[in-house]
Amino acid sequence: QAAMEESTSRTTKKKLVAVVGGGLVGSLNACFFAKRGFDVEVFEIREDIRKAKVVRGRSINLALSHRGRQALKHVGIEEKIVSQGIPMQARMIHSLNGKQYPIPYGRKGQYILSVDRANLNKQLLTEADSYPNTKLNFDHKLQDWSTETGLMTFVRPDGSKVQIKADLIVGCDGAFSATRKQFLRRSRFNYSQTYIPHGYMELTMPPVNGEFAMKPNYLHIWPRNTFMMIALPNLDRTFTCTLFMPFEDFEKITTGDEVIKFFQKYFPDTIPLIGVDALKRDYFRLPAQAMVSVKCSPYHIDDKCVLMGDAAHAVVPFYGQGMNAGFEDCIVFDEMMEQFNEDFSAVLPEYSRVRVPDDHAIADLAMYNYIEMRAHVNSKWFLFRKHVDNLLHFLMPKTIIPLYTMVTFTRTRYHEAVQRWHWQNKVINRGLLMSVSGAVLGGSYLLIKSPPNITNLLIPGEKIWSRLTELRTS
Repeated sequence: QAAMEESTSRTTKKKLVAVVGGGLVGSLNACFFAKRGFDVEVFEIREDIRKAKVVRGRSINLALSHRGRQALKHVGIEEKIVSQGIPMQARMIHSLNGKQYPIPYGRKGQYILSVDRANLNKQLLTEADSYPNTKLNFDHKLQDWSTETGLMTFVRPDGSKVQIKADLIVGCDGAFSATRKQFLRRSRFNYSQTYIPHGYMELTMPPVNGEFAMKPNYLHIWPRNTFMMIALPNLDRTFTCTLFMPFEDFEKITTGDEVIKFFQKYFPDTIPLIGVDALKRDYFRLPAQAMVSVKCSPYHIDDKCVLMGDAAHAVVPFYGQGMNAGFEDCIVFDEMMEQFNEDFSAVLPEYSRVRVPDDHAIADLAMYNYIEMRAHVNSKWFLFRKHVDNLLHFLMPKTIIPLYTMVTFTRTRYHEAVQRWHWQNKVINRGLLMSVSGAVLGGSYLLIKSPPNITNLLIPGEKIWSRLTELRTS
């Protein structure tokens, strides 16, 4: 009886939530709020991408993992999305000499999913549209909003203006958020944006005889120390290849022949797969795109407005967590709505308090992972440490958990995962040092007890030493 009364009182108050931005996080958020019984209006600056002939905007393929899947599951569309993704069980490293070797992401059966951004966005919009208490407004550009009254002003393509008053404004309008502009006018709001010196360019690897040109269930990486290329599989059996490189290197290449020369030097195995003509054409189709990392705090203003997704924390794409972190924002906020009985004045400050350190941690990790992907994976020491970590995780699954596993396959809070990773590294490195010291001391004791012929030992000793230094430096 009490539960019945609570749910009817919930529906009678029908507060209006305005979601600014109909991208991935905005459309998913609309589902979360609609499911709770709020009146929801979504305002998107672009036209309806479900009807558009050409979808503008970025297309870096997305890697959907546990955090994102949990949020999709909450609104009942996980299976639908997963069925249209392609599982990637490991990184497939392409060496310069043409050799390939996999580095698994986690235990057997753990994988991330390659999903198409535009298709996912369309499905989330359709899902949001299916709630009777949701209204989608396209071609609405946020001009301004009031922190006092919650009154919002939108401009239409014909120059006309629309005003609407909302009980809660949810800014999901990306790295260059218009919602966030009001935050910048306030005191004690921290904000920073960092462009990395690298840009990205997308190329397409077509199918060969109707099949994938490379093994499909991998995220392919060509690590070349200061730059790299990756390739993710698509349902139409193409691969989307993304070349990440310093802008100055992109600018050095000015002709089709220079493109081919560059690929012959660094990615020779991809030339027959992408095609000489396609490479010459596609390299100059669009200039290299920039990547920005945004950090700010707090994420809310009073009980009026909250930022989520890229508007709160744009991250560079190297940990595959941008979308997953944005989707997790939705689920964290929803958990707090439950905890504080939908009281915005309690939910919003708590959301900022809890979420800021996590999103800052994933922003830093994404920066770190770029170095790992383009350089560390070439190092024998890195691969050795990976094996050690995986072995220890297998032997002590609750004590030692690799960082990638915590970030990608659990909902361990990002900043806690980083703290634990630093602690584990210290413990494992100490353990390795003690093992080596123990072996050296044990060996020394045996040598003193029964000294061998010294000349026989010199050559292998030198060999071992040179191998060890190679391991550490390569």
